[in-house]
Amino acid sequence: MAIDVDIRRTLAGPHRPFSLDVRFRSERARIVLYGPSGSGKSLTLRAIAGLVTPDQGRIVVHGQTWFDTEQRLCRPAPARRVGYLFQDYALFPHLTVGQNVAFGLGTGWRNPSRRRLPEAARYWLAAFELDGLTDCYPWQISGGQQQRVALARALAPDPQLLLLDEPFAALDPPLRARMREHLLALHSRLGLQMLMITHDPSDVEALGEEVLEIRDGRIHTAAQVPAIRD
Repeated sequence: MAIDVDIRRTLAGPHRPFSLDVRFRSERARIVLYGPSGSGKSLTLRAIAGLVTPDQGRIVVHGQTWFDTEQRLCRPAPARRVGYLFQDYALFPHLTVGQNVAFGLGTGWRNPSRRRLPEAARYWLAAFELDGLTDCYPWQISGGQQQRVALARALAPDPQLLLLDEPFAALDPPLRARMREHLLALHSRLGLQMLMITHDPSDVEALGEEVLEIRDGRIHTAAQVPAIRD
C-alpha cells in the first residue's frame, strides 16, 4: 500500500505564476499534507484524484499508474477509485441524504431513486447513523451530519484511497474534536489509506502518521508523528 507522487503544474496568476513541484512517496496509512492557504495542498489533492491534470510527472497508487506523461497515460477520475471529501462537502442540495450517498454508485447523471437505494448506500447510512435522516435534505441537517453524509458518499463506492480536503474547517471546535475521533476510529476499522490536507496543527497531531509540510508549492519537511491512542 504505497502512494508515489512526482508532479509539476504551473498556474497563471494576477501577479506571478504559481508553480507546483511536489514529490513524495509513502506507505503509511494516514498521511497529512500540512501547510498554509495557497501552498498547493488542494491542487496536489485534485491532481491525485484526477480532477486536475499536471503538466508533467507521474502518480502511482498501490502499484497502479494513474498518471505518467512519459507514457502519455492519464487514468480518468472515475477509474481511480478515489473517495474525495471536499472542504465544503459539495452535497447536492436538491437530493436527499439517501440520494447523495447513493449518487456515486450509479452510472451516468440520472439522480438515484429516493425509494430504492443500493445496498452499499443503505450500509453506509446505517454505519454513520444517518438512516433516520434518509429523506432529509442537506439544508435540514447539522454541519456534523452533513460531514457524515459526505463521508458516507465518499466511502460507498469502495475506494482504494480516501482524500480529505480540510475536512474539519467548517465545524466549530468542540464538534471538530469529536469528528477527528470518529474519523480515526473509522480509519482503524477500514484499513484504508488516507491522505488529508490541513492547515490546523490539531489535525496533524490527531491524525498524522506521516506528515509532509508544503510551502510555496514544494514539500519542505517530512516528520513522523505518533498516533493518538485511546
